Amino acid sequence: MATERAIGIDIGGTGIKGAVVDLGTGELVTERIKVKTPKGGRPADILEATRRLLETIGEQGHAGLPLGVCFPAIVRHGRTLSAANISEEWIGLQAEQLFERELGSDIHFINDADAAGYAEARFGAARGERGLAILTTLGTGIGSAFLYDGVLVPNTELGHLELDGHDAEERAAYSAMEREDLSWAEWAARLQRYYSHVEFLFSPDLFVVGGGVSKHHREFLPLLSLDTPIVPAAFRNNAGLLGAAALAANA
Repeated sequence: MATERAIGIDIGGTGIKGAVVDLGTGELVTERIKVKTPKGGRPADILEATRRLLETIGEQGHAGLPLGVCFPAIVRHGRTLSAANISEEWIGLQAEQLFERELGSDIHFINDADAAGYAEARFGAARGERGLAILTTLGTGIGSAFLYDGVLVPNTELGHLELDGHDAEERAAYSAMEREDLSWAEWAARLQRYYSHVEFLFSPDLFVVGGGVSKHHREFLPLLSLDTPIVPAAFRNNAGLLGAAALAANA
């Protein structure tokens, strides 16, 4: 019988979130628990904070479930090859092994945007989509995930495409709007440049826009003119932990 529930943990630059997920519906079985990411984002501190969060979930009667962890880094064979808004000490670490040792459990370890994309393909806005769906998360940076016929192609880094002499995320992430006090229209003009370029390079069948700002999608998505349909993500900031949990159960 297939596993019906799993635990997802989403580690970010400012917060660490965790919950038990119903793998039939994608809904949270427990309240989402959140703790602050330790200042500096160093490995030992994040590992300890994650262990404490998992203990809290286990104390609610959910110990022993499959466990998925998503993380803001390129992840290849369990090794972190970059670090976004966390300590550079993560670069080159065998992170999956470190988490398994600290948490005392086998885990499925994955990039955070990839986990969010998988959640949207299985439960959300890209469910049943044929061809190439590209999820982008607009936040401090721009994360991305490729799903082809629902199958994840990991570790795309479309926030780092060079546009007009800059990493695209320097000018088009939601943080740029906040930092430069841009209007929705001014920010949408930058998003237009970005999504038009991605569209030209990859000819996707669907764009899904995630991140917390997706709750304001009516303010900016209608301002974009693309040949590709572009829709808001269904799960916003819960997508990472949903995807991590689902991938852990299927591992």
